[in-house]
Amino acid sequence: MLSIVAALAVVVAAGVTGFLVLGGDKDGEDRAADAPSKGAPQASATAGDDDGRGGDDGLKPTVKGWHVVVNPRWGTAFDVPPEWDVQNPDTALTYSDDKTGEPLMTMSAPAYLKPKWCTADDDKDGRNEDHELAAVGTKGAKGAKSTDEIALVQAESWVYAAYTQPDKKSYTVGKAEPFTTKSGIKGSIAWARSKGSPMTGKCATDGKAITFGFKNSEGTYVSWSLYGASGVEGEVSEDTVMKILSTVRTHGEPTKS
Repeated sequence: MLSIVAALAVVVAAGVTGFLVLGGDKDGEDRAADAPSKGAPQASATAGDDDGRGGDDGLKPTVKGWHVVVNPRWGTAFDVPPEWDVQNPDTALTYSDDKTGEPLMTMSAPAYLKPKWCTADDDKDGRNEDHELAAVGTKGAKGAKSTDEIALVQAESWVYAAYTQPDKKSYTVGKAEPFTTKSGIKGSIAWARSKGSPMTGKCATDGKAITFGFKNSEGTYVSWSLYGASGVEGEVSEDTVMKILSTVRTHGEPTKS
């Protein structure tokens, strides 16, 4: 894992790792994401000194009673329902290959729904790991050629990383479709869903993910993604997903481009 992880107390949960975003491309967050053919990811919880509402940057939500999630790195903002746990903008989460440890998917300034939804020691290392019910955030898409490509590749990659690794046959990816947020941002969305994932363990479930590919105020390709467990009690409904997605907007000048 990245050496910067040692800079803070990291809580590991199912393979996703939380860490401070200190710049550079080593965490893979600048990339459009590789299609899931390079191994499998792990899952982990975010760490940091956030008070749970550190991402709003003084902005008012577009949905009454919701909280704002701001990512200064990519110049984006969106709203989440009040039960979501908003992380500090300087934190990120990553799923890593559970065989090689290499990062597969990363997003920064995330928000979680029930970050300790399921806790288990599936790898029998004597350490319990927390699994979130769902997570949402934004990342870069360096190298992408279109918003369709971003939506398709990243939605697939999140489901693979979080719910099916190393299996590439237990999920399906829908078509990329045009989408416009309430603020007028145009781009593309795509869904990916797993069914009958061969992953095992107390917290193993099928999952779903949606990615919205678009350009920020500097014309740089970026993405918003939400993934979550499916077929379980409390699953994030599609209506809620789309309501969150509709609030995506640009905010300020991106500090990373």
